[in-house]
Amino acid sequence: MNRTVSFFSRACVRSLSQIPRQTAWSDAGFAICKTFEGASIEEIADVARSGKPTIYARFRDKKALFTAAVTGYVVAKQGQLENYSPSGTTIEERLASIGVTVLQEALTPEWIGLLRLAIAEARRFPDLGSIVMRMTRERGAETMVRLLGEAAESGEVETFPAFSPDRLAMTARYFIDLILLPQLLRALSGEHLKTLQAEIGPHVSQRVAFFLSACRNGGIR
Repeated sequence: MNRTVSFFSRACVRSLSQIPRQTAWSDAGFAICKTFEGASIEEIADVARSGKPTIYARFRDKKALFTAAVTGYVVAKQGQLENYSPSGTTIEERLASIGVTVLQEALTPEWIGLLRLAIAEARRFPDLGSIVMRMTRERGAETMVRLLGEAAESGEVETFPAFSPDRLAMTARYFIDLILLPQLLRALSGEHLKTLQAEIGPHVSQRVAFFLSACRNGGIR
């Protein structure tokens, strides 16, 4: 099954599952092997064991359902890091643990499928791509600020201006740009995820060393 299509199917079920009802929703057998354009509300209602009136009571049209499915997935995906704390005894080890975890969460078929889906539907949904990217950037930045703050608690970086409270948000953006974006762009361009996943350790080690060097020498302001 096309992973992008199956993502849409599962995400729709998750969005529909937020509608209160007595019978539990189930995504068993929810496998509409079609693009967004081809999946009708009737088919969605049928496989979700619902009725069109129930769907339209919550979503004004298929586009609203699609948008809710995508944004709901983004929130759920990033929520997986809410209880995560970096591990390691040195600042370099803790930053590496953050980088590895973030890349492991990002380099999955579902997440890459979501981003490709948002890009593919950009003409039909001119605002969807910006919504996904804005949510990803804003929520991701909030999480990264927290994680970098925890990583720096040992006192090793007290003299690094980049880790001061007033600069931490910008420092988090630099960290994301160094660690996540290169591999994410490679994944979106079609490189095999298994290859990228195998490179996570060396990639993170190299980038963390560069990042810390920049922090020590005032390269991140």
